[in-house]
Amino acid sequence: MGLINLSSPHHHSLSQTSRLMALVLLATLPGLAAQSYFYGYGTLINLVWASFLALGFEALILYLRGRPIMPYLTDGSALVTAFLLALALPPFSPWWLTLVAVSFSIIFAKHLYGGLGSNPFNPAMVGYALCLISFPVAMTQWAGTEMTMTFGQQWQWFWLESVTGGIDAYTSATALDIMRHTKGLTLSEVASSNPQLALGLTASMWVNIAYLLGGLVLLGFKVFTWHAPVAMLASLGFCAGLFHMGEPDLYPSASQHLLTGATMLSAFFIVTDPVSGATSRKGKLVFGIGVGILVFIIRSYGSYPDAFAFAILLMNLSAPLIDTYTKPKAYGHQSKAPRSQGRPQ
Repeated sequence: MGLINLSSPHHHSLSQTSRLMALVLLATLPGLAAQSYFYGYGTLINLVWASFLALGFEALILYLRGRPIMPYLTDGSALVTAFLLALALPPFSPWWLTLVAVSFSIIFAKHLYGGLGSNPFNPAMVGYALCLISFPVAMTQWAGTEMTMTFGQQWQWFWLESVTGGIDAYTSATALDIMRHTKGLTLSEVASSNPQLALGLTASMWVNIAYLLGGLVLLGFKVFTWHAPVAMLASLGFCAGLFHMGEPDLYPSASQHLLTGATMLSAFFIVTDPVSGATSRKGKLVFGIGVGILVFIIRSYGSYPDAFAFAILLMNLSAPLIDTYTKPKAYGHQSKAPRSQGRPQ
């Protein structure tokens, strides 16, 4: 009787790339709903436009590389990049800003390095950082009339950056930007003289709670382990709380750092990237701690109000070194060679 020679592995897992990407996309929905509620339809418009661009650029580059299009196009990785960019970019970003971010993420940050699984940097953060450096005003000023405009007016603003009826633009800084650039005032003086700060903090808090819930769902499905997000949040909260206790009028509290900006989105949807982050459990802890410390430093002393793109990219650069020194010991091997007994004859 002939034996059938089958190569390993023989275990088939349901945790395929497309399934994991679908779970990630579904987990972003609570945050998307919260952003749409507080900031209008702009995030939804960004999402539709970014998804169309990401799929288009993905198909084009795959065709130019001579790769099969449908298997890679349906794995969900391009859509995840589009979702993360659309959620991170300000609502009512002009169409060209999203175009620049998505095209650079897909073409240069992903396919230039060989495609999915080969990119050393998080593609969405590369595109976001490029736009933040190149177009700082468009990336830090949010439209302030979104809740009073109809969907048609908001769609017109997206394409033309103006609205029929005499409204050119009403822009406002984010809550993080207000706390970062206090113009010589203490935080208590800024809060008492700027009611927009309280509204911005409330909206940002609920948005971050929504992303926290989505991240906990992914954690429950074991899409990633707890090490990187918990380490990031703990280190950021520790640094913020320590400095706030010393100078409460100069440094925001730990809760303000944890519940403003893109904290929870980054902790559960970006820091946990299995390709560009550290791989071992100890390495993920080091990676998360590094991101949290860098975010606090850049938020407190840098020129940009939020810092996750730069912090994550810097730690992506350090991930191979972290893996080298946190590599787990192979089963059956000792960490150090045993010392020889006695003196050699």
